[in-house]
Amino acid sequence: MATSIKSVFEFPNPVNETSARIVASGAVAMALGVVLLGQMWLLIPLAYGFVARVLTGPTLSPLGQIATRLITPRINRDHRFVAGAPKRFAQGIGAVLSVIALVAHYGFGATTAANILIAMLAVAAFAEAAFAYCLGCVIFARLMRIGLIPASICAECNNITERLASQISSRSA
Repeated sequence: MATSIKSVFEFPNPVNETSARIVASGAVAMALGVVLLGQMWLLIPLAYGFVARVLTGPTLSPLGQIATRLITPRINRDHRFVAGAPKRFAQGIGAVLSVIALVAHYGFGATTAANILIAMLAVAAFAEAAFAYCLGCVIFARLMRIGLIPASICAECNNITERLASQISSRSA
């Protein structure tokens, strides 16, 4: 079946948390390559990956494809699914940080500034990869709570009790 342009640019909802953590692990590896090893060229695939994932989820992201098509299906466990909108927001934060770092380094020679931005990104990606703690998702929830993100953006996020109940009932079925 042919893929429509609209479906290419859709972000998945829900998001498989296992895949998100694998992608975050890849982002951590690239970020550490930049900050610890001085491999500034890694800013290019890092920034591209975040922008691609914001626009299309895993569709145009090589790291997203590896995570969703190769690694996640081979992991034998119950996968947890979470709302897509907060994950997309988190990818957006990663896109902003990595693109600014890319421009800072290649456009202005500001390697220290780029390294600081990528170190911040690495900390957030590590929290996601190691502990399933999505800092971008926490920020998203707080912005929803104070009304800066309308509830209609993520109706599923509004009623976590209903979502958790459905996950529990689907596991026991």
